[in-house]
Amino acid sequence: MNEMVYDILVIGGGIAGQEASLNLANMGFDVLLVEKDFSIGGKMIHLSKVFPTLDCSACIATPKMSETARHINITIFTNSEVLEIHRTGTRFEAKVVRKPKYVNDSLCTGCQLCENKCPVNVDDQYNYGFVGRKAVYIPFNTAIPRTAVIDIENCTLCGACERECPADAIDFTQEAREIVVKVKSVIIASGFRLFPAEAKKEYGYDKYKNVIHAMEMDRLLSPTRAYNGVLRPLDGKIPENIAYVLCTGSRDRSVGNPICSQVCCMYSVKQAQLLMGALPLADITLYFIDIRAFGKGFEEFYQQSKDMGVRFVKGKIAKIEEKDNGNLLLHYEDIESQGKVTVMEHDLVVLSVGILPAPDISSIFKGEQLELDQFGYIKQTSELRNPGKTSIEGVFVAGTASGPMDIPDSILSAGAASISAASYMGKA
Repeated sequence: MNEMVYDILVIGGGIAGQEASLNLANMGFDVLLVEKDFSIGGKMIHLSKVFPTLDCSACIATPKMSETARHINITIFTNSEVLEIHRTGTRFEAKVVRKPKYVNDSLCTGCQLCENKCPVNVDDQYNYGFVGRKAVYIPFNTAIPRTAVIDIENCTLCGACERECPADAIDFTQEAREIVVKVKSVIIASGFRLFPAEAKKEYGYDKYKNVIHAMEMDRLLSPTRAYNGVLRPLDGKIPENIAYVLCTGSRDRSVGNPICSQVCCMYSVKQAQLLMGALPLADITLYFIDIRAFGKGFEEFYQQSKDMGVRFVKGKIAKIEEKDNGNLLLHYEDIESQGKVTVMEHDLVVLSVGILPAPDISSIFKGEQLELDQFGYIKQTSELRNPGKTSIEGVFVAGTASGPMDIPDSILSAGAASISAASYMGKA
């Protein structure tokens, strides 16, 4: 088993993990960044634009990804996972597994000849199954590292990619490798997971093709979108009447998430404005409980969407039913009409899903307990005096691993965690 030594281990390569890594690397610390996916970038790299400025998300995320990958003080392990961490004296010892990609990163040039030759077609997880991909593929256009990976579960081992590769980068003999890493400190930036839309059975996400969730809509609006425009998944029709159901999986004790996810209102308003540009003749309606426009420029952004013609209806959706033509009937309680039960027809429904804590990472710490809050996020024990500090000395948290927040707040959180970690390592 190989052994490596770094100053700090950062778990998670999303926007918060990259920000923390760059801050510490610029201070002169040696950073190991471990990302479970095939590329750094997190969820931000898959968004269309960001609110409230409507700046291109990839235009912000891609340069940061490139800077992170090129920094001399940062080592990146993708397709890797931290199995366990325990304290040894003044340091932490982490066991990291590097999973096989069956492609040699140092040889692969990203030419995609192997991908063109592969005969296997499966759903593309980065586009939520709207389009397909091959069993050997580059995850997405701006992936870092931009090298091919082989989906061994769907690969038929026909050897077409191996014969086609001009760099001899295909290597089916690769196996998982465990590495022991010794570090002075740890930052957890493991991000969040989307609320599973199918958990709200009454909304029919897993039953009706024309009910999608907001991350899928963001992919349809993105410049790297699956289709040439925003189309209904059922029949490819251009939608003319789109509904958003806010607070899907947020502020809802029935699904175990009673808190506000903080981003759903504004990303729904963002998508509504983008849809007004992409589909000028479409009617857009947002069904909401409360609009929480709390950040800088958020209220103005919300009012702007109303001025553009976006309709806001204060009401709670009870259920969604499908008609024979694929259109959807929304049954809701209209709060502004003294609670009258109303039915509205739309041809596409977008569920504004909330965010949930990432899978519990506390179990990887051996001998010490990483404390979580009552909602399953990593608890900050001293938010004002020592931001990012957790219940374990020398372990810090950044971004949405500590609770729901938007992109600017995630970057601020990462900055605070990196300063706290640097201060700890200096004292250590």
